[in-house]
Amino acid sequence: MEQINQLREKIDDVDEQVLVLLRQRVEICRTIGILKKKSNMAIQDSSRENYVYETVKQKAADLGLDSKKIDAIYHQIVNMCSSVQN
Repeated sequence: MEQINQLREKIDDVDEQVLVLLRQRVEICRTIGILKKKSNMAIQDSSRENYVYETVKQKAADLGLDSKKIDAIYHQIVNMCSSVQN
């Protein structure tokens, strides 16, 4: 049981790192939104979004992860980040 607890602590650490990185991504996207508004650019950029989805799916597959599930996760991440650009 001790080994399981230690592994769960490692998961907690990884989860915290994921959240910190998501926060960084949101802040970067917020800055991009400000720059887009100043340049009168559309918030949504479908070609960029498609690039992100294809890139993460390929990297997920390379890492042995389920690319369909990663794609679903990234749709949520992109939606969250797009919402802060408004």
